[in-house]
Amino acid sequence: MTLTELKYIVALAQEKRFSRAAHLCNVSQPSLSMAIKKLEEELELKLFERTAGQVSVTPVGEEIVYEARRILEHAAAIQKIAQRGKDPLAGTVKIGVSYTVGPYLLPELVHHSKARTPQMELILKGSFTERLIEMLGTGEIDCAIMAEPFRSTGLAKAALYDEPLIAAVPASHILARRESVSTTELQGETLLLLEADESLREHLEALSPEAAPALGDAEGVSHTFEGYSLETIKHMVSRGMGITLVPRLSVPQDQMHSGYKRRKDDEHPAEKRRRNDDNQIRYLPIQQESGQPPPVRRIVLAWRRSFPRYEVIAALRNAIYACELPGVTPILR
Repeated sequence: MTLTELKYIVALAQEKRFSRAAHLCNVSQPSLSMAIKKLEEELELKLFERTAGQVSVTPVGEEIVYEARRILEHAAAIQKIAQRGKDPLAGTVKIGVSYTVGPYLLPELVHHSKARTPQMELILKGSFTERLIEMLGTGEIDCAIMAEPFRSTGLAKAALYDEPLIAAVPASHILARRESVSTTELQGETLLLLEADESLREHLEALSPEAAPALGDAEGVSHTFEGYSLETIKHMVSRGMGITLVPRLSVPQDQMHSGYKRRKDDEHPAEKRRRNDDNQIRYLPIQQESGQPPPVRRIVLAWRRSFPRYEVIAALRNAIYACELPGVTPILR
């Protein structure tokens, strides 16, 4: 039994097809198939049921694949410890980033990370929070940057910054004339929810204790809309279909003020359309009400407690603290 064979059965259990598992492992399909058959013969067990074009894991195979994952994770930890002995920051670091965080943080983070620790190669993977937690558990990523709250066990985490949530309303909305708005004034509106971020959902649902079905009347929308893309939600706001809350870093810097800069006449048509959509949205800071602070979301860095490269975590945090992130409050501790 070899680590390579264990890697192959884990890949096949994940992909359910020999061709995809071979591609994932960067080997030929016959090589992978023969190695798995050899392992089954050694164990005198069938780990997989082969059917036309599909593979399923047998019950005993499930147990063996589970243990194989653990063995591979421990083997990877040994390699990382050895690498750490030479240079704790050398080598690759696989970072998962939430879709509602990545576009607004990563350009700055990559820039500062390269400047500070050029020997540390970042491999970035965007996904939804629940998927990021799964990837941490299986060792697909080393750490993840995402918004609280999230359901997980066995993860260590460090707070990075608190980010205010901003009300996004159509330019035609009566509230668009305001310099700021209160959560009370947002109640009763049609809310456009973002499923990909639990913290945004919690704050939006707090505006409507009934949590949802009919939260207002907008043309074409009689119920709360749930979507995965923050930019899609923004486009719907620009069309007057409802309001939403967005993270501060997702708001164009020049639109946090009442005036808008004039765009170039030679701008690309697609960019013009995006700019036109932006100009149909008003972004309003949310006032503090009596006894209630304005809504914010906390961004954290999470990692497995078994992750051995503590210096990497410290380096990533320092790079993030060096980023220019307007409107957020760093948590330095």
